[in-house]
Order: sequence, then structure tokens, then C-alpha cells
Amino acid sequence: MGSAGVAAWVAQIAFWILVPYGWFSGELSLRAVAAFVTVWVAGLFGLPYLPYGAALFSSYVAVIDIVLVFAIFKGDVRLS
Repeated sequence: MGSAGVAAWVAQIAFWILVPYGWFSGELSLRAVAAFVTVWVAGLFGLPYLPYGAALFSSYVAVIDIVLVFAIFKGDVRLS
């Protein structure tokens, strides 16, 4: 497994950690959680119909992760 495979796994794991975290912390409503999961499912089933779409799924999930971080933490997360 190369670095692209690891990045895909990190994006998936981050998504499935951020969604429940946002809900349990009260930053995401149940409606918002349903919207994020619906967008994820739409990408999972819709992207393969686009040219090179299946290869873009991990990038698609990474963008959803960025939006989740902004929605939950109200901005970027400082690493230092």
C-alpha cells in the first residue's frame, strides 16, 4: 500500500470519527450529520459514473473532512 492508499484510509477514518464527534459535542445537529453522510454516500455511488471519478473518491472525502473540521471547530485546528 502506497502513500495514496494510506491517505485514503486516513480520510475515511477521519470522516467516521469527525461525524459522531460533531454530533456528541453538540456542534452538528442530527440533520447536519444526515446531510454529511448523504453527501458521502452520493460520492460513493455517484463518482464512479464520472471519468476517473472512482479515483477521486479519497480526495472527495478529504474535502468533506475539511468542511467538517471548519463546522465542528469553527475554524482550522492548530497543530502547535
